[in-house]
Amino acid sequence: MTTTPEPAGGPTPRAPAEAEPRRRTVICGGVALAVYEQGDPAKPTVMLVHGYPDTHRVWDDVSAALAEDHHVVRYDVRGAGRSGAPARRAGYRLPQLADDLFAVADAVSPDRPVHLVAHDWGSIQSWEAVTDPRAADRIASYTTMSGPCLDHVGHWIRRRLTRPTPRHLGQLLAQGTHSWYIAAFHLPLLAPAVWRHGLARCWDQVLHRIEDVTPRPGHPQPTLRDDAVRGIGLYRANMLPRVLRPRQRPTEVPVQLVTLTKDHYVSPALAEGLEQWAPNLWLRTLPATHWSALLEKGTTVARMVREFAAHTEGAAAPPGLDRSHRIRQTARRAGKAGGRPFAGRLAVVTGAGSGIGRATALAFAERGADVVVCDIDLDAAERTAELVRLLGPAAHAYRLDVSDGPAMEAFAAEVAAGHGVPDILVNNAGVGHSGTFLETTEKEWQRVLDVNLWGVIHGCRAFGTRMAERGEGGHIVNLASAAAYLPSKVLAAYATSKAAVSMLSDCLRAELVDAGIGVSTICPGIVNTNITRTATFSGLTPEQQAAKQAKFSGLYAKRNYPPEKVAEQIVHAVLHRRPVVPVTFEAKAARLIGRISPALLRATARLNATG
Repeated sequence: MTTTPEPAGGPTPRAPAEAEPRRRTVICGGVALAVYEQGDPAKPTVMLVHGYPDTHRVWDDVSAALAEDHHVVRYDVRGAGRSGAPARRAGYRLPQLADDLFAVADAVSPDRPVHLVAHDWGSIQSWEAVTDPRAADRIASYTTMSGPCLDHVGHWIRRRLTRPTPRHLGQLLAQGTHSWYIAAFHLPLLAPAVWRHGLARCWDQVLHRIEDVTPRPGHPQPTLRDDAVRGIGLYRANMLPRVLRPRQRPTEVPVQLVTLTKDHYVSPALAEGLEQWAPNLWLRTLPATHWSALLEKGTTVARMVREFAAHTEGAAAPPGLDRSHRIRQTARRAGKAGGRPFAGRLAVVTGAGSGIGRATALAFAERGADVVVCDIDLDAAERTAELVRLLGPAAHAYRLDVSDGPAMEAFAAEVAAGHGVPDILVNNAGVGHSGTFLETTEKEWQRVLDVNLWGVIHGCRAFGTRMAERGEGGHIVNLASAAAYLPSKVLAAYATSKAAVSMLSDCLRAELVDAGIGVSTICPGIVNTNITRTATFSGLTPEQQAAKQAKFSGLYAKRNYPPEKVAEQIVHAVLHRRPVVPVTFEAKAARLIGRISPALLRATARLNATG
């Protein structure tokens, strides 16, 4: 192996993070590899390995972000970009690709191991290096996206064929559907002809229409057609031998697996069982397609890499990374991941001191989530946290008045700093009130809107902003009511507040969908909770208020629809990304009637429902 530094054009800049990378050539196995460097060489080295049919340019955004505090190295893999190509297909075999990776690492960082980051075929060939004995001294950490180890895939397929359960067969079918192009790449003449006679010319539109990638100068690279044709050798030299005759390929290198939830080519199921081969495993998700992860969310990927690299070098794990490590640990203790779908996730629940809020906190905890609960009654919130901890996950309690915007912002900042940005937010806190419009005072209107509407607004703003900035998706649940679409003359303020929550959720859902953040509106009906014992009534003396509260508490108790059933619907809504969930029979019936005959609902609004 030899290495030759080259200028990238013009004087070589000396700043830590250059606009244009420095270029050198590394020779390995008779092939010249074009290597590009940015940042200060005295900093920890991050090596980025691209996939098919890309070049080092696919990492532009990630590299620019990481070069601020790292020495960033990219190279065109053999057969791509400005690197040379092997004369025979055997030159594309995985052991040779691993040799290339180690040669580049030795050239750019001879005295300390590198942090390896790879995507697509770059990940496949990087797995070959990570599972090589040389990795112990040369690779400090490995972040992988959309490219499994082919040997691991071979074992994954064998396990499912030897235990052909419906779930296993479904996974095989799903991944087979994702991998249709691999079969096409093995057909003589077809794939090269497609690339040469049209696909290369319209690749930018393919990325735009299918991958949600905005066209930009320099992407795709001008050498795409030749790169794509030569790169077919990667598939033909490696795919069948490794999948059909898999080797044992374990590694002790810390591995961060970033699953792209919208990937059209690699299904999340391929990660199942990965801890068998990589025991030092962290699992993270990113709501992105195969290529948009790098070309649209490069700064998010860079943050994940930066956090993981720092942690493997001795820094404390940030809360989000620490929880991602416990996804695997919690799932293993439970025996299967399916029973703990929220393992390693964080849920924040407001108004969690009792009723639906407490039941929801416990429901998420039963499924593996850590929980942060808040309530205006701190003792009640502490009791909920104690119950959560009995189930195993971590729990933390805070006192919070959700109607106080600055307090909500401070709460969100404290949660993010101490526990990480939550994956799930449940805006549950609310108050009940009965009264016609004319008899409801301004003060009563203010109280209902401050808690029921502004409390949700404050929560969505404080936590939704942080979820969007984090870039890893999430889910927001807003508690509305059947009253949101079931008008009543005696629920003027309450129904108005809940209708506003419903519309707010619809607007927010449309805004946050591209960030991978779901929004669900939950509409309970008559549920046996504490809200009836704290509801207020317009125009009544304190004694009359108490009598009304007692009366309706009794009626709700006789209805006896428990908050636990609402909590189950909330969990289901998050799991299945359901936008609107009417819960009880009366809530479902009112929603149906409102669609069939809105006039009938308007007529029922005249009834004096509170008696």
